[in-house]
Amino acid sequence: MTDASLHSASRDSEAQFGDYFALLKPRVMTLVVFTAFVGLLAAPVPVHPFIAFCAVLFIAVGGGASGALNMWWDADIDAVMKRTAGRPIPAGKVAPEEALALGIGLSGFAVLLLGLATNWVAAGLLAFTIFFYVVIYTMWLKRWTPQNIVIGGAAGAFPPMIGWAAATGGIAVESVLMFCLTFMWTPPHFWALALFMRGDYDNAGVPMLTVTHGRKATRAHILVYTLLLAALAVAIAFTGAGGPVYLVVAVVLNALFIKGALRIWRRTEEDAEADNFAAERGFFKLSLLYLFAHFGAILVEAGLDRAGVALSLGGLL
Repeated sequence: MTDASLHSASRDSEAQFGDYFALLKPRVMTLVVFTAFVGLLAAPVPVHPFIAFCAVLFIAVGGGASGALNMWWDADIDAVMKRTAGRPIPAGKVAPEEALALGIGLSGFAVLLLGLATNWVAAGLLAFTIFFYVVIYTMWLKRWTPQNIVIGGAAGAFPPMIGWAAATGGIAVESVLMFCLTFMWTPPHFWALALFMRGDYDNAGVPMLTVTHGRKATRAHILVYTLLLAALAVAIAFTGAGGPVYLVVAVVLNALFIKGALRIWRRTEEDAEADNFAAERGFFKLSLLYLFAHFGAILVEAGLDRAGVALSLGGLL
């Protein structure tokens, strides 16, 4: 947990709105919002635009609440990592107790209003997602096992299931497949980051795979998970969530992803250090495009399906 010094440290200046907003991890929230939006619109049940807006908004707020609670708990290790030292708490802009209060308050607000706006299945999934990310991943797995990001990745994979449940009131094969896509994508995505940020995790004492097993083993893990991910991603094209547009996107992107993983796997430490981990950084950037493009294709397929249904009904009339 955070050191007492972090709790009692005086802030450098009065916190601004942007400092509190930064606690919500807006970059991560972008992914949460998009995948939840796709899950909601891909569902076979039409949702009123205002209800859909409220659902995505409350899911985003719940994701932001998780981020605030994560920053509250991880303030001690954030302070010693270059990538996170500028976050509001270690930078002295927001007090830890303020982040805790914000995270708890927004969690309750998001779950309650999502339940009232849609249904309690979606609200329950959101509550479980917040619990999983904060307690299971942040408080337990992250500092205990090198499999932290593998198991903990489930927290980031729930939003499309929540979006689907907000529309339908339940869970279906399609929403589970969207969950699996994000779940399998998470390890290679974060391990690529860990390859060129290993020093941060060393300093913080976080048992990331690069720290406990070394970069060579991490490169092999990235390749294995990328191959498994590619098989799953392409297979989704032949389910209710996929289609021809999705298939094209999946084949192209997964070919590029496998190529990048093979390149990383073949590299030595000397190769990586010589070009400042260019291949690893490139793979990480591609991984960001990868998930957005796959979910974008699922969204397109859902739109095409609805257009086809509308045309069929029009023909009957």
